[in-house]
Amino acid sequence: QVQLVESGGGLVQAGGSLRLSCAASGRTFSSSAMGWFRQAPGKEREFVATISWSGKSTFYINSVKGRFTISRDNAKNLVFLQMNSLKPADTAVYYCAAKVSDSGRPYTTDYDYHYWGQGTQVPVSS
Repeated sequence: QVQLVESGGGLVQAGGSLRLSCAASGRTFSSSAMGWFRQAPGKEREFVATISWSGKSTFYINSVKGRFTISRDNAKNLVFLQMNSLKPADTAVYYCAAKVSDSGRPYTTDYDYHYWGQGTQVPVSS
């Protein structure tokens, strides 16, 4: 069992930065691939970024490449999403997700993941 709690969301102006954190509990965290998803108002949830259990491999949706960085600290059971140069189009509820086990490929769809956090809101004003 893995429990996930996101934090760090909040109102930010376009061009600004935020760092989201996801605190995980459970013994399987260090062997789990982790991901960040987001859901904008009136839209379906979409993949944002994923990181392998070791932290050596990352993958991003094209719209955030070069602006967002996913990282993890396995010693502290934390995953981060550093978001720079934020745009109004980034406005969404951001979710952290965990996939128990990791075969090394990028996991970019909802059904790849077994556990989800409750989400944290990120409104970006223009």
